[in-house]
Amino acid sequence: MGTDTLRTDAADGAADLRREQRGWYFYDWACSVYSTSVLTVFLGPYLTSVAESAADADGYVHPLGIPVRAGSFFAYSVSLSVIVAVLVMPLVGAAADRSGRKKPLLAAAAYTGAAATTCMFFLDGDRYLLGGLLLVVANAAQSVAMMLYNSYLPQIAPPEERDAVSSRGWAFGYAAGALVLVANLILYTAHESFGLSESAAVRVCLASAGLWWGAFALIPLRRLRDRRTPARVHESARKATLPGFRQLAATVRDMRRHPLTLAFLLAYLVYNDGIQTVISQASVYGSEELGLGQSTLIVAVLLVQLLAVAGALALGRLARTYGAKRTILGSLVAWTVTLAAGYFLPAGEPVWFFVLAAGIGLVLGGSQALSRSLFSHLVPPGKEAEYFSAYELSDRGMSWLGPLLFGLTYQLTGSYRDAIISLVAFFVLGFVLLARVPVRRAIGDAGNPVPERI
Repeated sequence: MGTDTLRTDAADGAADLRREQRGWYFYDWACSVYSTSVLTVFLGPYLTSVAESAADADGYVHPLGIPVRAGSFFAYSVSLSVIVAVLVMPLVGAAADRSGRKKPLLAAAAYTGAAATTCMFFLDGDRYLLGGLLLVVANAAQSVAMMLYNSYLPQIAPPEERDAVSSRGWAFGYAAGALVLVANLILYTAHESFGLSESAAVRVCLASAGLWWGAFALIPLRRLRDRRTPARVHESARKATLPGFRQLAATVRDMRRHPLTLAFLLAYLVYNDGIQTVISQASVYGSEELGLGQSTLIVAVLLVQLLAVAGALALGRLARTYGAKRTILGSLVAWTVTLAAGYFLPAGEPVWFFVLAAGIGLVLGGSQALSRSLFSHLVPPGKEAEYFSAYELSDRGMSWLGPLLFGLTYQLTGSYRDAIISLVAFFVLGFVLLARVPVRRAIGDAGNPVPERI
């Protein structure tokens, strides 16, 4: 084979990889609208109001006969969704690695989540149980889909490009979130001009996120391609038959052969638990504790989205100079300071809430993008989906301990300020755990090439 032919093949291969990367970015574009418009902005306050309308004289609802303060129902629903994820994700991850066919599984998860989100249009009156059920289904489906989506990263980007590729994916997602939030803000603030009640406008915003998710998921499903990895097929096939909790235990046992990978995952699960709880509960804090209106919350989250695009790209550039680990550690310091400041925000003054939103936006995208790319270096070849199933347990609003702590703190104290300050512990402990992980040695132990700067 001649030199020109080899060069042509290499160029074609690089072009195919770039096309696949661009398709991969669009899944973030598709699904991030759910995380932004549904989980962060509208569903928390709206589901809380629906639960309050169904509450008894003491402010409690009684799902399955269990007394739950209406203000804690949303947080508990988010926490419950992780149980579904624990049962499903390890099974799907092992099946994806065994078969090499991630795309059909990604499609099934994405459209289950999109359908559940679209059905939130029917959440009105006192249907708080329907809202909780749809939230659990959508969050679980989102978690499964994101696990499969993330597991493509080591396959579509060489080690030296992963920080940049991961950061661009997050930037795409936040750009989509900002775009749709502008439309949401117009619809919500001018709902009477559109002949809609306030409740109907919120339900339209919720359902439109599901339609957006389903429509744009077609792009990555057309461009991404499956890769079968023959290694460990028999082991994966055996493990894929295990029940959910046993499958997760089997994955963790396998991780024990790579203790430094497990150490990073533990650190990530801790600090990302805090990040995801802030994302899912910030609008409840703003509306219930600070007395801010829905329009103010939408503008604040829009500010987060816009700054998160710049923040993700900027922290990606910082990682080229200082390495991903140091950049993540710096972002955790910023998270701690920002969240502690949030405790002292005065009620009824939107400008200070906007300042808090700006601080969150600047570190949000970068800390998530770099965590994803750093973990991708620590995954043994052929185990991408299985390992990312454990990684994804704490991602995209699927954390369980943070929402549980937030809900319990509010239930015990009746104060959302106490609930929000309790989350600082996640960032402090996550910093300590991450600082102790020797990532260069961890990458080598996983059997992957060590980038020049990490």
